[in-house]
Formats: sequence, C-alpha cells, structure tokens
Amino acid sequence: MAIELTINGTRHQIEAAPGTPLLWILRDRLGMTGTKYGCGVAQCGACTVHLNGQPRRACVLPVEAAAGAEITTIEGAEGRVADAVRKAWQAIDVPQCGYCQSGQIMSAISLLQVLSNPSDEDIDQGMSGNLCRCATYVRIRRAIKDAAKELTS
Repeated sequence: MAIELTINGTRHQIEAAPGTPLLWILRDRLGMTGTKYGCGVAQCGACTVHLNGQPRRACVLPVEAAAGAEITTIEGAEGRVADAVRKAWQAIDVPQCGYCQSGQIMSAISLLQVLSNPSDEDIDQGMSGNLCRCATYVRIRRAIKDAAKELTS
C-alpha cells in the first residue's frame, strides 16, 4: 500500500506492506540510520523517534500508524532544546559505545520540552525504557540537568 510520511519536514511516498515497522522504512528505505535497531520489542529505546512531538518506538510502530503525522528522527531534531541537549551530551562525553545515544537524546529532548527543570525522579521516569549497556546513566542525568540549566538561563 502507498503511504505518505512526513519525516524531518520532508514528504515521502512509500510503498509498504501493512504492519511494516517504521524503523525499517527509516533505515532500509530512506537511509536514515541514526535511529537504531536494538531489541525489536520497544524495550530498549534505541529506535526512539518523535511522532507529533511525542517519543515513540519505531521498531513496533506500524508505518500506517505514522501516516499523516510529523515524524522527527535524530537527523532532524533541531531547535533550542535539541541544541542544548547535544551540547550537554558532548561537553561531558556521555556516550561510551554510543549505540543507544540517538534514542537517549530523542527522549531527553522530549522530556525537556515538557519539563524545564526536571528532578532526578522526573528524569528517571522520562528516560525509562531507554537502556544503555555501557551504563552511562549518571552522565545522561547530568547532561539533561546541564541542558535544562542552559535552557533556563
């Protein structure tokens, strides 16, 4: 079936079988490899994208459910919040292997768009479902707090 998707502000006409995960369209058809495949069951967060501004797991999101929505991938994340998050991530060198980081960053952006000064509990809740095998959670939390400070100053 033909589906029209708006990804990072660009419209795409895609032919896809019903139920095809959005992740396969992003990576395999459109070459947007910043969104990662981790677990395939929406438990690790490596595939996090924004659907109409809300974090969603692209590995389990049927492409037809994304039709008509604004989809933002790590490649298209922009604006003041995204810039602050990226800057904080780089300043304290959050990633080790880096595999989960696009999903972590997309979730952090979403969190800071809702809460300008998140507590540790807010961060834990907002980032739940984003796993890091390298266990950089302390640095992730610090980067989110640093980004929040930059955004409120």
